[in-house]
Order: sequence, then C-alpha cells, then structure tokens
Amino acid sequence: MPGREVLPSTLRRSPDKAQRTWEKTHDSAVETYGEGQRAHRTAFAALKHEFEKVGDHWEPKGRKGPSDRQAAGGGPERRAPTAGGVDANAPKEHLMEVAKKLDVPGRSRMTKPELVKAIQKANTRQTTEARETAKSKRR
Repeated sequence: MPGREVLPSTLRRSPDKAQRTWEKTHDSAVETYGEGQRAHRTAFAALKHEFEKVGDHWEPKGRKGPSDRQAAGGGPERRAPTAGGVDANAPKEHLMEVAKKLDVPGRSRMTKPELVKAIQKANTRQTTEARETAKSKRR
C-alpha cells in the first residue's frame, strides 16, 4: 500500500518534507521487505534522522543523525528501546526548550534521561488528544 494511504496521523500534522521522507522510505521498504511493521519501522527510522516528535507532530531537528541508541545501532537483531521520536541524543539545552514548549512541569530540576521520558509522555498525551479531537469531528 502506498505510503500516502497509510501515513500516520502525527505525520499528517507535520511539514511536507517529513511526510515525503516517511512516504518515500516506506514505499521503498515495501518493495524490499513487503507491507507491514518492518516497512513502517524503516520509514520511522529515516524520519528520525531529520525530525523529532514534538507534541502531536514532527518538527525538523537542528542537526541530522540518529535520535537514540536504537537508531544509531540499526538492524532488527540489535533491538534497543527507542525514545519514541524524542531526540535523546540532543543536548540537554535543546531538550529543555522542547519541554518548555510542551509545558512539562518540573523540567528545570530534571536530568537529561528524565527530560526524555517527560517529553515522551507529553508527546503521547498530545497525540492522543489530537486523535480524539479528530474522531469527534468525524462523528
């Protein structure tokens, strides 16, 4: 199935470049691996090299490169936890800016790993809210 038809909702709310990156990678991965989770994981891995998840959408990162340990290691046999789109490799100052944008309480006292988890939680909350709002509008 073409990437445009299975584009995740978080990407529908994101810049065109993020959408194109995900779609092109997804479609290429489908040709290589077939439709399914592997094609989706491959598309997200490519997306995370240039974008990070902020709230309910993806925004360009200040630098290109892997966003977490899993993205840096690669390969299905080297499974490691992902940061869920949070650029865990970014400097703490950047994570503080993202946490501020997401209004994460207590951010000034958090360590870098705590900021990553708090941003993940805020992202999940905002994505859930956006999906619920979209559902209620369709009714």
